[in-house]
Amino acid sequence: MLGFDVLLAVGAVGSAAEAMGKEAAKVLAAGLAIGLGLLGPGIGIGILGASAMSAIGRNPEARGAILQNMILAIAFAEALGIYALIVAVILALVA
Repeated sequence: MLGFDVLLAVGAVGSAAEAMGKEAAKVLAAGLAIGLGLLGPGIGIGILGASAMSAIGRNPEARGAILQNMILAIAFAEALGIYALIVAVILALVA
């Protein structure tokens, strides 16, 4: 009996995938692209900020150099997020 239930569930998923329209697939793809694409830069910026604050706390005299390098690294990480945004917009509007 369990096998039949699994077959019904798989069939329901297959029919739901067939019923999902092109527009729904585009929106889903765009949402996944931006969600997963911003996950890495978000974590990276958080780690950069925490490390910079820790470094400034240990050596306050090096504040200028630490902040300058932190801002540069955050800009590079944020660029990846902007690329993910562009891909999501292209997926939502063009594909």
